[in-house]
Amino acid sequence: MRIRKHLLVGGATAAVALASVAAAVAGAQAIRGTVQADGSSTVAPFSQAAAESYERKYSGARVVVGVSGTGGGFERFCKNETDLSNASRPIRLSEAARCHDAGIGYIQFLVANDGISLVVNRSNTWAHCLTTAELKKIWDRGSNVNNWNDVRAGFPNVPLKLFGPGTDSGTFEFFTEKINGSARRSRSDYSASEDDNVLVRGVAGERGALGYFGLSYYLENKNRLKVLQVNSGNGCVTPSVASVQGRTYKPLSRGLFVYAKKKAFKRDVVAGFIRHMIVNERAISRTAKIVPLTKPQLRKAQRQYNTAIRNRKNY
Repeated sequence: MRIRKHLLVGGATAAVALASVAAAVAGAQAIRGTVQADGSSTVAPFSQAAAESYERKYSGARVVVGVSGTGGGFERFCKNETDLSNASRPIRLSEAARCHDAGIGYIQFLVANDGISLVVNRSNTWAHCLTTAELKKIWDRGSNVNNWNDVRAGFPNVPLKLFGPGTDSGTFEFFTEKINGSARRSRSDYSASEDDNVLVRGVAGERGALGYFGLSYYLENKNRLKVLQVNSGNGCVTPSVASVQGRTYKPLSRGLFVYAKKKAFKRDVVAGFIRHMIVNERAISRTAKIVPLTKPQLRKAQRQYNTAIRNRKNY
């Protein structure tokens, strides 16, 4: 049976609409099939948590979540290999052109918020807040900063070991654009990985380490790492739900996205999964330790979903 009911916005009306949809799909057996998703490692915890709760609700559904990085995810998406592309940045013009040439139409859903976390080893007692100028000094292309005493006078003589995402990562592009002024402008002599868990282990194992990745990976490992504040000119700010949602954690707050292929909306298992993510966004965010959408952001996602459902016969 096709999902014909729409999400509605607001309090009791929304609750009634959700009950109606549950009745319309006639139980768990109504949703069957596989959803293929790939892309950002930052979005992966959200998508995986959503997949697990979706599969518990609909035993005939299976959601496969790959982690190829935002760029790698878009490459597969535009080759028509996946239904959903997880992204920690908006799609680039060149990527959009490849999708267009391949006849891949899509809808961009904002599913969560994030702040890129700067983390150090827990034995680091000297660094608590770095300025954006200091971060650029460390990470810019051609940088020869290899010791903490090169970062700031008064910091100790401790070798600086850097860890960060690989070049296919949306986190890499976002960070380098905001800190260094260009989306791919970065020193290359650092330990890179598309797997943020590898970066966590690297920072946790090196006294002089400094790394960056999405907030959820710090929150998942805060007993192993120390997070730094960032000063962009208005004082030191810690990444948190409030500072990320309010965009006061500057300049490293951002949105996280799921790109859905329009033609995939014709399949109930895909449309149902997108709906599941939106309806349960708060609970999924809590499970994934990721910053949830604001109320206006969530209402926009609901409206986008409603529009997609209304138009899916034409996709």
